[in-house]
Amino acid sequence: MQALKIVVTGCYSAGKTQFIRTISDIETVSTDYAVTLESERALKHETTVALDFGTIAINDQLNLYLFGTPGQERFDFMWEHLSIGCIGYVVMVDSTRPGHFVETRRLMERFAELTDAPYVVAANKQDDPTALPPGYVRRRLGVPLDVPVLPCTGTDRASVKAVLLALLQQIAARQHECREP
Repeated sequence: MQALKIVVTGCYSAGKTQFIRTISDIETVSTDYAVTLESERALKHETTVALDFGTIAINDQLNLYLFGTPGQERFDFMWEHLSIGCIGYVVMVDSTRPGHFVETRRLMERFAELTDAPYVVAANKQDDPTALPPGYVRRRLGVPLDVPVLPCTGTDRASVKAVLLALLQQIAARQHECREP
């Protein structure tokens, strides 16, 4: 069986851990610890400090290994380690918190330095009535038109699956381009 490494990244509280938990075929491995900064406690009580890990079988021959990064910049040394060997990545964006978009742009720029793997952007929390539409998220983040920005609800398996399938399509298209003379 072949295993392919996918990274799920994004800023603090974007929904990375939930995204992986929603789709994983195994109980996820998490390194969540109590939030220590008062300003961050308003959003959630635990945060990922190293990684999240889950798997999903695509078919009998293919497994995706999903590695979730910590979202806080103080743990960004893990981004480099987790990006090694990835064939693609998902950038999770909390589309209800435009105040995090500047930080998300910095994260995207950093990942572009770490890997040239294809990626997609998941405009998460689309089930919230205050969520900004994917087109708005695209413009605010400056995402190129050839990179999909997808609506996502990280608690909905079909939604998470659609994001991963879009990423796999990006990966396949990149591989096809590389094979052409």
